Amino acid sequence: MTQPEENTEKNTPENTSRRTFLNRLWAVIGVLALAEFCWLGVSTMRSRRNRQQAVMEETIVVVGSMDNFKPNTVTAIPQGQFYLACLENGSFLAMSRICTHLGCSVPWDEEQHKFVCPCHGSTFNLMGEVLTAPAPRPLDTYPVRIENRIIKVNISQTRKRDRFDPSQATRLS
Repeated sequence: MTQPEENTEKNTPENTSRRTFLNRLWAVIGVLALAEFCWLGVSTMRSRRNRQQAVMEETIVVVGSMDNFKPNTVTAIPQGQFYLACLENGSFLAMSRICTHLGCSVPWDEEQHKFVCPCHGSTFNLMGEVLTAPAPRPLDTYPVRIENRIIKVNISQTRKRDRFDPSQATRLS
């Protein structure tokens, strides 16, 4: 009895080299994917460290002389990306431009005399208090110092608040 011939097509050099090529290709793709994943993780951790270092450093914006601001006015300070409100009693309040609802930039509407969020319609008064929802709380503030009648704002320290309190505004002593 003769032995049946085995199918030799599977083991031809052409098929073996194709299989080897595909195995090597998948290995290279896997190594590249792993390297990219590791690079992404390292980049994320590095950027977090840089953000934390930047927050630790004090960033002071010199706004100008107290005499340049009239009571019941709001002035946009572009270099610090905040608003400086001069309240009725002559005290100053530095407020973030970021809406506390979803983070949209909130412009001051001089005609309506209030901040109006263009995204979802929240409105805030001169002190940053919520007039109409959906914003859950007032605009965040920054510490204000007055030295020799010059207003200085520390934009590295954001203060979250639940309501306006007159002690949040800075006045010349």
